[in-house]
Amino acid sequence: MPIDRFINERKSIWQRLEELLQLLDRMTLRKLHREEVRELGRIYRRTASDLAIARAESRDPRLVNYLNSLVIRAHGRIYRADAQGGRRIRDFFARDFPRTFRRTWRYTATAFGVFLLFTAIAFFGTRHDPDFSEFAGIDPFFREVVINNHKHWWESLNQANQIGSSQIFTNNIRVTFYAFALGAVFGLGTLYVLAFNGAMFGAIIALTYRAGFGNDLMSFVVGHGVIELSCIFIAGGAGLLIGTALLMPGDLSLSDALKSRGMEAVRLIIGCVPLLVVAGIIEGFISPQPIPAVIKIGIGVLTGISLYSYLLLAGREEDGVTGKG
Repeated sequence: MPIDRFINERKSIWQRLEELLQLLDRMTLRKLHREEVRELGRIYRRTASDLAIARAESRDPRLVNYLNSLVIRAHGRIYRADAQGGRRIRDFFARDFPRTFRRTWRYTATAFGVFLLFTAIAFFGTRHDPDFSEFAGIDPFFREVVINNHKHWWESLNQANQIGSSQIFTNNIRVTFYAFALGAVFGLGTLYVLAFNGAMFGAIIALTYRAGFGNDLMSFVVGHGVIELSCIFIAGGAGLLIGTALLMPGDLSLSDALKSRGMEAVRLIIGCVPLLVVAGIIEGFISPQPIPAVIKIGIGVLTGISLYSYLLLAGREEDGVTGKG
């Protein structure tokens, strides 16, 4: 094909690629319409093919340089957009999640307070009268067969760590999701989940101390409990964000309040998922092992310091630059 004919037939495609690249100079690839993204990929491949033809058949260095520059620009924008997915994930955990936690700490603190209140009520009630544990949801059969026979039921995890660990963090994620999702019932569902789990926790601790092996249970809980319980409180706070948006939207419309607080809540839940996986691994592989309690306490202290150092400090350098808290 004569080079003039080649240029005349292809130049409209090259011009369109330039237009799309100019759009990408002002916005990200994700903001382009779906058809424009497809068109960009199609035209980029076509232009790369034209570049190969021009190199093989044209003696015009200006054409080759022009097409080469166009292909490099397009490749750079497409490649950079692909890489942004990983960068967004990194930025989310390095900055967005901990900053959201700090902005919404009052909701998390409220969730913690509700859990602690019902834990205390169930603990002291059960310490005084073991029958009180039934009000906290403890099956009498469990109390008679397991607790009164001093069975360390958690040690069965040693027999199948991988299965036990996967079941644990699946269950933890489920409880966390319930604490969040039931916030849609004007926050009442979230309060119920926190109260119910807190009461069961307090009653079981009291029963094991009455039976004489409470320290054994606590040494099992301490290694993974800081992360696990913190995630439940954070999820409860996320649920309360949804509930208060429904009940008290403030100066915003209901839809705007739900959108604003809902985005905050979703960030909190997404941030909790990998933390729950870590807690499940510790609970499945380390907590039930017959190792000295001091090691498990050390793991609990270390994970607690690491978690709250991350939540309270990560992204603060950007807070200082932007002037936001």
